[in-house]
Amino acid sequence: MLKLYGGARSRASIVQWYLEELSVPYEYISLNLQAGEHRQPEFLAINPIGKVPAIVDGDFKLWESGAILLYLADKYDAAVTTIEQRAEIAQWILFANATFGPGVFIEANREREMSRYLTFLDQYLDSRSFLIGDQLSAADIAVGSFLAYMPIMLKLGFEDYAAVDRYVKQLVARPGFQKSIGAR
Repeated sequence: MLKLYGGARSRASIVQWYLEELSVPYEYISLNLQAGEHRQPEFLAINPIGKVPAIVDGDFKLWESGAILLYLADKYDAAVTTIEQRAEIAQWILFANATFGPGVFIEANREREMSRYLTFLDQYLDSRSFLIGDQLSAADIAVGSFLAYMPIMLKLGFEDYAAVDRYVKQLVARPGFQKSIGAR
């Protein structure tokens, strides 16, 4: 069975959300980060830099939330059938982790970047329910998790972005979200 290593307030909840959506059986192993369990030799054998999330799937070990989402999409998401879909998913995961997240969650960038990214997403989502195709994908997990965290962590809403607001409400209502991020 796949093992997901995480800890309180970690990005492991994003991976957990996707596992729930895919109905992939997994064991969640919660590390006490305050006590340094992620820096013990047992975990460093999985991720030498000692960060969560990480997974072990059989003999395969992988860390970094974006890489894990891509792996899960390739291995378990039956809707991902073409290289073009995989490339689009990678594009959105990279956008979430390298552009959108730092642009919104790093305070020095927020004033300059947030409005531009939310305006783009609002226009993009205006005529669609999901980022790619007609069902949830790893792309939605990556981007949607940052959007869902904005009201919680930054106390920022989407009053000026109707399509983004609708999208976030749709995502946070999903049972997979409620069992992962919503349960924290």
